[in-house]
Amino acid sequence: MCKLVGTFVLLLLLSLDSRDCSASSQDDKITLNSVQHWAVKLGSELSSFGEVITRKKRVQESFKSAQIESRDGEKLVQSMADDIRAMMELKVSAVKRIVEAAENMAFDKQSEPVPEDYQFYNSKEMDEPYDEVSITTTAEPDFNLENWIVRPPTKSAHLQLNAHFYNIPVNTNFSSVHVPTNVYAWADDVIKGIHWSEGLDTHFINNYQSDPTLSWQYFGSSTGFMRHYPAMKWRADPVDIYDCRTRAWYMEAAASPKDVVILVDRSGSMTGQRRDIAKHVVTNILDTLGNNDFVNVMTFADTVEEIVPCFEDSLVQATMGNLRELKLGLDNFETMEIANFSAALTRAFELLEIYRNNSGGANCNQAIMLVTDGVPYNYKELFEKYNWKYDTPVRVFTYLIGREVKVADVREVKWMACANRGFYVHLSTLAEVRERVLEHVNVLARPLVLQRETHPVVWTPVYANVTDPKVADYLWEQRERAEQKERFMSQRRDKTHFNSETEQNRRWKITQMKQGQYSELGNSQYQLMTSVSMPVYDLRHNESVEENGQKEMRIARLLGVAGTDVALSEIQALMTPYKIGVNGYAFIVTNNGYILIHPDLRPVYQQILKPSYNSVDMIEVELFDDDRGPRNFSKELTALRQEIIDQRTGNKIMNVKYHMDDMKRASRAKKHYFWTGISESPFTLVVAIPENYGRHRITPPPNDDIHRLSLTFKNISAQQFLLDKWSVHPDWLYCRHYERSFSSPEEELSYFLERVARPGWRWPAKPRPPEHHKNKGHERHNGTSDGRERTKASNSTPRNEYYCDHGLMQALVYDAINTAWFNKSITESASNETAPLTKVIGLLPRLKFIERFGYIVAFMATHSGLTRWQTHPPREHENSSDTRFEFGKQWPRAIDEVWYRRAVEQHYVDPLSYVYSVEMNTEKVPLNVSAAVVTAAHAVFHGDGHRKAPAAVVGYQFQHDRLAEWFFNITATCENNKGCCASNAWDCFLVDSNGWIIVSEDGNHTGLFFGKIRPDIMTRLVEDEVYKTIHVVDYQAVCFREKKTTNPAGTLLTPLENVRLVLAWFLATSVWLYNTITVGLAQGSVYTFDDENVTPTVAYQNYENDEETDDPFLTKPPTARIERDFEKLVLINRTRPTPCDREMYLYQLDYSNLNEKLNKPLKECDRPFYVQLVNFTNMLLVVVDANCPKEEGSVFSVEPTEVLYNETLPCLKHIHPLYRKQPVSCIRSHPEESNIDMCGRASIPGRNMFWIPLAVVFIYTYL
Repeated sequence: MCKLVGTFVLLLLLSLDSRDCSASSQDDKITLNSVQHWAVKLGSELSSFGEVITRKKRVQESFKSAQIESRDGEKLVQSMADDIRAMMELKVSAVKRIVEAAENMAFDKQSEPVPEDYQFYNSKEMDEPYDEVSITTTAEPDFNLENWIVRPPTKSAHLQLNAHFYNIPVNTNFSSVHVPTNVYAWADDVIKGIHWSEGLDTHFINNYQSDPTLSWQYFGSSTGFMRHYPAMKWRADPVDIYDCRTRAWYMEAAASPKDVVILVDRSGSMTGQRRDIAKHVVTNILDTLGNNDFVNVMTFADTVEEIVPCFEDSLVQATMGNLRELKLGLDNFETMEIANFSAALTRAFELLEIYRNNSGGANCNQAIMLVTDGVPYNYKELFEKYNWKYDTPVRVFTYLIGREVKVADVREVKWMACANRGFYVHLSTLAEVRERVLEHVNVLARPLVLQRETHPVVWTPVYANVTDPKVADYLWEQRERAEQKERFMSQRRDKTHFNSETEQNRRWKITQMKQGQYSELGNSQYQLMTSVSMPVYDLRHNESVEENGQKEMRIARLLGVAGTDVALSEIQALMTPYKIGVNGYAFIVTNNGYILIHPDLRPVYQQILKPSYNSVDMIEVELFDDDRGPRNFSKELTALRQEIIDQRTGNKIMNVKYHMDDMKRASRAKKHYFWTGISESPFTLVVAIPENYGRHRITPPPNDDIHRLSLTFKNISAQQFLLDKWSVHPDWLYCRHYERSFSSPEEELSYFLERVARPGWRWPAKPRPPEHHKNKGHERHNGTSDGRERTKASNSTPRNEYYCDHGLMQALVYDAINTAWFNKSITESASNETAPLTKVIGLLPRLKFIERFGYIVAFMATHSGLTRWQTHPPREHENSSDTRFEFGKQWPRAIDEVWYRRAVEQHYVDPLSYVYSVEMNTEKVPLNVSAAVVTAAHAVFHGDGHRKAPAAVVGYQFQHDRLAEWFFNITATCENNKGCCASNAWDCFLVDSNGWIIVSEDGNHTGLFFGKIRPDIMTRLVEDEVYKTIHVVDYQAVCFREKKTTNPAGTLLTPLENVRLVLAWFLATSVWLYNTITVGLAQGSVYTFDDENVTPTVAYQNYENDEETDDPFLTKPPTARIERDFEKLVLINRTRPTPCDREMYLYQLDYSNLNEKLNKPLKECDRPFYVQLVNFTNMLLVVVDANCPKEEGSVFSVEPTEVLYNETLPCLKHIHPLYRKQPVSCIRSHPEESNIDMCGRASIPGRNMFWIPLAVVFIYTYL
């Protein structure tokens, strides 16, 4: 009997290859019954097939011994916060030891002379791994009087790749030194600092030994150099613009938060180079500000005007977006009239007073930065009125611009700074601006240094390792230059093709795709991190020293800042995502409400950092489902945000909407938020858990411990259950070895599984920070017995070689043992099965199976991050060494994969259904339909009667054309054989629950949005509420603004600039004329001047830094007609990436009363379609009468469009500010600061002072 049933099923499967379309031409009407029959038959066959291939019943039985545990969100978030806090304490403890050591070393040794033959490890000149050792000298700026001095060679060392340090070649035996391009390494104060700080190596190494999770450790000096451990080769592409003093970890630790008003003189004398220097000064001041600072830039002549009009009468938070807006505004101001200093200073003082009285802004330091080329007098009465009577709360920093300054200007400008606790700087060249501007940081740090005892601990917002944010604009500009060159060369080679409409449309589409960022997945080469840092003080502030020929009674010098990096991936590993579960997640919010860690933080577009990636607000990623417009946040939401920022402990259930699949799918859900503050930090941890299936989780039986394996299985390790085709979540922390590197997470896990089975295994305890011995005052202990004892104790601390998450390892081993049978192929498993269909499919001859179904990949992923897969039938001559394209290598993230998340969601719609999907087919990422695969996934839940939780997801992948064939075989026959999908009278589709086409008669429709192909039908489905619209706003988007032409008015007004331009024009014209004549004569006998092969060379001149080309056509002279064509078609619009908001409308199938919505009859062309849900799937079968004309209407689009506001985005955010919590630490004054007289520096002494009088005479001659 079994044989008969098996034979019958086999014949049934093989009979599906036949089609019957004979009656389609007679009566092409399809009834609702036919469509319902197709939907039931297709769904039932797919479901039966899926059960056989995935063996889901056996998977479910594999978890029958597992326990169901209630998930307590409050305990979970508190436990995670405790683990994160313990990890942070380790980092803080390490930094404290560096700070203490640096202060004492500097006290002992910074006055010692540096040996003439002194050598140090220069990071820029370290040897590459395996290179021959080369001896080079330390890189030096071109100083006229010192470039002839022969300096000792840089120390050379061998570097090795280190997995712990992101596979960068390093040497962990010592540190190396980075010196910025604008700093001279052999300047007296710089080389002395490099010399004495060499002793920090011992402390760097000890820290790393006691805490092997430590990342980079460093000491950034106020003189500019940075000593970092371990030593590495510094890579800078294209140039090294890194200066540690402008990094967030340095700036925020060096001084307490500040409110800053920058006043820029725009009177008629501030033209030419003075204007350029002034802009450079302002830019460099802005670069020293962070998220806890507030700033505004005003220009003044006869009137005072904000550089950004919408920032009027206010200070704005110094986020990257606001600073960018201010810098762009500097290009717009024009110089004219006479400067009204009184109005400018009054405006600045009154603004700062308002913020001081209202405790707004930074609510700590306040400063006015005055940038001018001279003042008529010192305005003493204004300082008495607005500053002195309040005990000088506002510091005044003055920047005098220009070489030809009057003695009176110097005297008055310097007095303004010295009388108001500030600093005076005289600037005459662009090269000296950065170094002089940074003086104000040291002045603001004086109260910190004088109080000595408190070392504020600073945690930075998220940032991308050593990448400077300014590089992003440069990289985008380089891309556009390359594109401009490519367009020029393409038109040069084939002008007719280039100018054709088809080619121009193709290029337009490419441009549109390049200006979208939604295909950008992952963070590419950037390592996202936060840093903890502390200021390092010069303990000599009670001594007298000589400096610049001036004897000072008191100093309060900031030596620098010490810190260490903490990779965000390390913090994420402590968030134990396996405890949170599928579609749940944890994230961290800063005191400003900005995201530190979040699964939807997308800081990169097209491998370039976004302009405002580190100031993404919490409510810009947590999209609450309240049907409000963009940036119209509800009071309930802002109240929740405030509670989180204030680090209170609480929980709340909220309706949310979220996106998946590269922002092409969206869903709604209820999520339960739990939050608590991470003590001793500005961070708050939040855990979001789905309200229904998130309440419980799967756990192994308590008596099923890993150690029992050695008894139960006779010393067989768990590795024996993971032999072939398996992977684990690459981002989860199962076990980590600190001294060994592994090629893959699977290799590392295998190592530990073998080790766990050995006798004597002990689970490592969580590391705790060692006791920190604070050295009182500036007592030197380096040579004392106490110091030696402490060093000995530190060195004797046992080093943990590894760390393991016991709970996660237990869950993984349980899953591995109970699903080991999945390694068997379907053919092997079939002999043990009793179901006829299973036996038939399992025992079907190989060639027959491939012919009917193709190759099928069955997969399973569990809640512990384990993924298994099998190919049926096994491929012949399969290369086991090349696993790059295997299922588990492409989709290894288990519960974080889209198919896993969607399958678990679908369980609460229909627990028997599978979720089907194909890859999206978009203009950005076209789909190769012939190679497309269909993925079907089904969630397996385990329950104990009244509770259940997702245990795993099973599924299979198979070729798309097999599903299409299956679909059309079934829909080729209908009631009375009249009119079916095989006829031309009907168009049939399989559309998924988000409106994406899975199968269509036209294969090119696969993966497209249904609303794009049939917008009229999609409109009706939305009107009937079959699909519901989900409005999603991307608050992290990037738009591309056309660059404005730089205004050259300031330079044209200068007489010397006029002379230079005339000379440059004359020289360029002469060279052009010479080249034209000689090249024309040389080529006259070879080339004819055919208009079709000629393009203008002026475009090539517009392209900067182009490489030479061998194209022989490039030298042909242009014609006027071709030049007009060139200007129209070849030149691209230069753009600038700018933060913006984009909105999109996505769709989701609404299952409520679905049968009632779908079971509607056909009404000729008024309703020319049937829709039915395919049983046990997430697909709709849509049958459309092709004889009815398509209704005209707007095409549905799921592509994002920019949200247009009446203001720019920075202005809009400023007009509607959100709550922030001010930092706790604020040290802004000290009574002893009045004893410090040093308050100014002149410009770098020139060696060509003789030329200044001549220049002045020359200028006055022209004036």
